[in-house]
Amino acid sequence: MSYQEAKQAYAAFGVDTDAAIAALKEVPISVHCWQGDDVLGFEGAESLSGGIQTTGNYPGRARNAEELLKGYAYALSLMPGKKRINVHASYAFLGEDKGKIDRDKYEPKHFAPWVKFAKDNGYDGIDFNPTFFAHPKMKDGLTLSSPDEETRKFWVEHGKRCMEIAAYLGKEMGSPCLVNIWIPDGYKDVPADRLGPRQRYAKSLDEILANYDKEWVIPAIESKVFGIGVESYTVGSSEFCQNYAATRGICSLLDNGHYHPTEVVSDKIPAMLTFYDKVALHVSRPVRWDSDHVVIFEDELKEIMKEVVRNDALGKVKIALDYFDASINRVFAWVTGERSVEKALLYALLLPNASMKDAQDKGEFTKLMYLQERVKMLPFSDVWAEYLKECGLDDNYYETIMDYEKEILEERK
Repeated sequence: MSYQEAKQAYAAFGVDTDAAIAALKEVPISVHCWQGDDVLGFEGAESLSGGIQTTGNYPGRARNAEELLKGYAYALSLMPGKKRINVHASYAFLGEDKGKIDRDKYEPKHFAPWVKFAKDNGYDGIDFNPTFFAHPKMKDGLTLSSPDEETRKFWVEHGKRCMEIAAYLGKEMGSPCLVNIWIPDGYKDVPADRLGPRQRYAKSLDEILANYDKEWVIPAIESKVFGIGVESYTVGSSEFCQNYAATRGICSLLDNGHYHPTEVVSDKIPAMLTFYDKVALHVSRPVRWDSDHVVIFEDELKEIMKEVVRNDALGKVKIALDYFDASINRVFAWVTGERSVEKALLYALLLPNASMKDAQDKGEFTKLMYLQERVKMLPFSDVWAEYLKECGLDDNYYETIMDYEKEILEERK
């Protein structure tokens, strides 16, 4: 079927495919830098710690900043739509400061190369994350919730420096920087005190957020149900993080791998939008648990983006990717995940949402089910192909990436 035929098929349901494509082109997706080097960063780390890990040893991991940026830019060039870049503090360009300063002394200058990279490539903005993991100053696996005041203060200072860096990134890019705070703190076995760590975490966050640039920084806090080595208790639980965000007037970040298996983020988004003017989203793919598999075009991803679109929240939900797979080509992983999110957004934009809502409100549930089932068979793939065409791309990116692997990645041995 041609695009014109697909356009007519959707028009029969009151859907304007041209408008859907135009809307999608304006949605920025924040693409994480850490897929390219297995979350190791530029500080010299050789492995991860702090409740997370990357599995696999596919050849071609970026070994330094130059290799990471080259692969990152190449992957982004194969992604349609608007892109932001998403950086962790551990990706600081330390230069002559390497080995002389720690994370509590990082400055905006250490991230100036990221600004140049973003501007040179025309990206829409930069988002940022303090790195509260993979560091020797995690005492007993704790950071901002540590009962050791020296440890807690170190990580508070890191958080403060990150807020300053974020303000710099926002101003330089002319677009507010979303700063996502996630800590791995918790306990492997049943703790004797569940309240104390959370009170210390709240105190630490209050200190970090006491004075930041509200024009250029959007703070967010991310929860998690558990992590490796912290299976019994997580300080930053969902209840803690949502209540903290609500009482402090900041953003709550939902990662669709960070909840119990019976919970779905698609249902949480409209619940959050009832009370928040902004919601942050990390799109991952949990398999049995928070395993950070590459995002694919699956049912829950469709449901998540349906809720974003049908609630007129494209400007309210800040969408970012967060996964890291070292078992397959890392560039392919980057591109496939971003394209999957774009597909799910387009799929949602092509639904007769107003008609379905009207049927629900009128109690016409037979009609609602008919519409929900009927639209599944509409020629979505032809509209997707048209979107890619208008972005100067197509769906045949596998061979292109394999050529890149042979020319570039296979040399990294």
